Amino acid sequence: MAKPFAATAQFSAKHPIHVILSILFITTVAYLSVIQYYFTGFQFSSSSLDSTNSDLTDYEFSNIFQTCTHFYKESKKDTEWNQISLAQAREVYSESNHFFLYKLKFDPKDLTAPILPIFNNTVFDSNNTKYILDQNPEVINEQFLADKSLNNVTQWRQVNHQGRNWFDLARIVTNLYELGTNHINEADSFDIIIISMAYVTMVYTIFNLFVKLNQESEQSNYWLGISTIVNSGCSLVLSLYVTQCYLDRTVPVLSLIEGLPFLIVILGFKNQIKLATNALKKIEKISISKKITPDKIVHDAMLEEGGRLIQDNLLCLIAFIGCSIYAKNLSILSNFCILSSMILIFEVFLTCTFYSAVISLKLEIKIIHRSTIIKQTLEEDGVIPMTAEAISNAKENKSANSIWLLPPTTLAVGKLILIVCFLFIHFYNFGLGSFSNYQNFVDYIMNYSSDNDTIITHPKALPNFVKLINTMDNGDKRPILISLAPTQYYEPTKKLHEIEDLVFDILHYISTAIRDRFISKLVFFALIISASINVYLLHAARIHINYTADDLLRKKDSLLKKIREVPSRTVTSAGKKSKKSKNGKNKSPTPLKNEPMKQTTITSNPSQSSLSSVTSSESDENSTPAHTVEEIEEILKSGNEIKDLQDKDVTTLVVNNKLPLYALEKKLGDTTRAVLVRRKSLAVLADSPVLSTERLPYKHYDYDRVFGACCENVIGYMPLPVGVIGPLVIDGVPYHIPMATTEGCLVASAMRGCKAINSGGGAVTVLTKDGMTRGPCVRFPSLSRSGACKIWLDSVEGQEKIKKAFNSTSRFARLQHIQTALAGDLLFIRFRTTTGDAMGMNMISKGVEFSLKQMVEEFGWEDMEVVSVSGNYCTDKKPAAINWIEGRGKSVVAEATIPGDVVRKVLKSDVSALVELNISKNLIGSAMAGSVGGFNAHAANLLTAVYLALGQDPAQNVESSNCITLMREVDGDLRISVSMPCIEVGTIGGGTVLEPQGAMLDLLDVRGPHPTTPGANARQLAKIIACAVMTGELSLCAALAAGHLVQSHMAHNRAKKPESATPANMTTTATTDSTKPAADIKRLQEGAVTCIKS
Repeated sequence: MAKPFAATAQFSAKHPIHVILSILFITTVAYLSVIQYYFTGFQFSSSSLDSTNSDLTDYEFSNIFQTCTHFYKESKKDTEWNQISLAQAREVYSESNHFFLYKLKFDPKDLTAPILPIFNNTVFDSNNTKYILDQNPEVINEQFLADKSLNNVTQWRQVNHQGRNWFDLARIVTNLYELGTNHINEADSFDIIIISMAYVTMVYTIFNLFVKLNQESEQSNYWLGISTIVNSGCSLVLSLYVTQCYLDRTVPVLSLIEGLPFLIVILGFKNQIKLATNALKKIEKISISKKITPDKIVHDAMLEEGGRLIQDNLLCLIAFIGCSIYAKNLSILSNFCILSSMILIFEVFLTCTFYSAVISLKLEIKIIHRSTIIKQTLEEDGVIPMTAEAISNAKENKSANSIWLLPPTTLAVGKLILIVCFLFIHFYNFGLGSFSNYQNFVDYIMNYSSDNDTIITHPKALPNFVKLINTMDNGDKRPILISLAPTQYYEPTKKLHEIEDLVFDILHYISTAIRDRFISKLVFFALIISASINVYLLHAARIHINYTADDLLRKKDSLLKKIREVPSRTVTSAGKKSKKSKNGKNKSPTPLKNEPMKQTTITSNPSQSSLSSVTSSESDENSTPAHTVEEIEEILKSGNEIKDLQDKDVTTLVVNNKLPLYALEKKLGDTTRAVLVRRKSLAVLADSPVLSTERLPYKHYDYDRVFGACCENVIGYMPLPVGVIGPLVIDGVPYHIPMATTEGCLVASAMRGCKAINSGGGAVTVLTKDGMTRGPCVRFPSLSRSGACKIWLDSVEGQEKIKKAFNSTSRFARLQHIQTALAGDLLFIRFRTTTGDAMGMNMISKGVEFSLKQMVEEFGWEDMEVVSVSGNYCTDKKPAAINWIEGRGKSVVAEATIPGDVVRKVLKSDVSALVELNISKNLIGSAMAGSVGGFNAHAANLLTAVYLALGQDPAQNVESSNCITLMREVDGDLRISVSMPCIEVGTIGGGTVLEPQGAMLDLLDVRGPHPTTPGANARQLAKIIACAVMTGELSLCAALAAGHLVQSHMAHNRAKKPESATPANMTTTATTDSTKPAADIKRLQEGAVTCIKS
């Protein structure tokens, strides 16, 4: 059922900006119609006054007219004035002699001799109060505008309600209260309670929307929550438009106020929350190597959650339609049920279009951020920009908040400010823009009445002096209409008022300008251009990150197609060359440019290699070297590049020392081709025929990731068997841990340890420290200067200055502490820093170099000499007590409790025997040997195997395998722990950029930088490694305690001969095996179970 909706969601996710703008544009048109329908008293169009009278086409005049109280009499002979409604005033306006009566009150404040403005048609003036009677509605503004140019006249400013510049909250609240009580008094108490509870529940539902979205993701999702509300708001507006304009079903405002809270509570936002969280979880869980696009994620999320969305809305739709039919005699209820049905339909449609597009944009932003983080982290870790670009582009479409951007609190405040500004501008345009000025808007609220005329302005009766109008009509016999405007209050203008007026004038000017025919079209076209640019930029960002598997497959298909064309082209080229040689023409050598021979899998010299396909190899074997060194040099001088030569010509240059081996990647521009040429060259230079075979493989490997990151002078890659142990439950989460090793029984032994640990509930870990170190060595001319520098570095001032300098060099590395040691005039400084999810030696070295430079140039230690950036005080790749004591990298403690019966049944040992063996072997034995950090059985075995599988630096096993294993008996159970203070790992950079190693990190779900918490992936990897070491420690000690070690090795490593054995030997072995007594086979099986049974 959800498939068509999922397809619609995927289409919307592919074109998010188009869909969002289209939906918002349609909703805006509907919104204007709905607002005009419900608020006709606002008169958005002046034509509603009198479509036949040209005098009332001005927008401002229309607003002044509708805010007045109107008095009318048929002739001058009538003594009584009749107050008429706004609708009646519109009807008699065109046939009447019309006047505006303004009452102006001036408050001089602190001025002793204020100068009041002079109006020509003042009919009454007393106590700073003026009444002006005029047919020009702009007479007041014109007079004040004229006075602005005079210097000796007091400048006055209109204020609201006798000097109160903002809302008279008491009167507003009172009138609103009276407005609400009119309806409440007509309702039952029970209804009031239910509606109140509905509103409370509605507020809770909206609040819960934001809470849920933020709980499901570690990032702030306020924009997603706002989009959810906008999605439902668009559904409401479109439903109102369709119900009123097409179905001719009117839903009163009161019905909306009473009914919408119930509808929101019934429907809620649970389906939108599930859809959004499903998509966000997918992109967070997907490994950073899996190629996937946001539209695919949205499609899958809609497939999983869309069925529930459709089911819920369909059930409610049936209920509302049934209610509408059943209550067809109750028009209000029937109409509201129809409106609710339309809301449900539009809710499903907009969720599949508008909301899916918003989710897609959210995912796109995460992807772009993640790709940028990966690239910049790799560059800081020493990977060259070209390789970092290739790796970051090949990562899957997953991103995170960049940690170098503004902090979350600042972002949240910024978002809140933007929302408030948006609401303020919208409120101004809707509220203030609908009236001539702010005063009228306040009067509208403050003088609201339940009468049909809506506006009753003060005073409600004409003053006695209005009879003077009889002397001003100049014999006009028409009926008289006087529009009494609200009282206007003025006070002297101050500087603060000028600023406030300027702000409101700007807003008013913008609001008026937007309504202009030309400017409105200009803004509309600017919006279209802006949207087009955003679409283009989004498409460009997608191209930047979508270096997907499909692209690689297309490249491989193209390469294979060209390889198939090589034989015919080679034969044709050779035939032409031989013909020209016979005719004595074209004897000068020319390169075969743009031929497939420059592809990576094509060989050039049959005597050197058989690495290419069979067809191309046979073609080369029947040919001779195309050119000599002199001919090749002549070709290069003619303007050709090395990459245009054939492989055999490039090999000739290398063999004759014209081209260094290390420069092949840069000169050829193709890393795989460079590997091939290097193998051919070394086969000659080193007289190594083995490189002409495929015993060392080189094909089907991504050397772009290797170049500038992992290895130089590459001639292939070394395959290692990879096993897996697990699942091992670590802190409640199961993990399958890969191990690359050539030692038999190691994986099987660790597997047994996993089973034993899981039987006791799994392992528990604690990370006690996280900080990589670098320890430079510096020298001073004298001991006193060295000592002074040490004291300064140990001080708060020195620590802060060095920390500021160091932190300025990286977005990720953050200096934690500086430790110093003095040896003569040599000063050793140990920097301990966090490095995010990278192991981080390169970024630390860069920060250390800059900090030392600042010490010399800025901090007053100009006589300091840097002996070495690394002074072995780190200490890196060497056993050292400082690492064992202070820690380096991640310091982790892992613990597990194994039930006694599991020790006996699975480990085939005894708790007391294991405890005794651990004390004798791992503690006393290591102490007798003077070991530093070697109080374990074989921690390096497990750690190195995991390091090789996960792309870590295997040389760092020296300090990383520092471990102390402790065992003790607790209530008959075995409690084992390993403490490893120096686990040096990273989940980005180094060997992790290689695809096989990265895939194994994906297996553990720790590859790359953590999307929200920098360093979390690397810390989790350290915990996993410590637990893997614990499995090996447990299993080996149990085997030693039970005396099964030798027996298990014999079962794994001696039971069958190597594959390279001769057929005779194989036959002998098979015969021997077949004649073994059954008792021997049973004995071997019982012994082997100590390692492989799981």
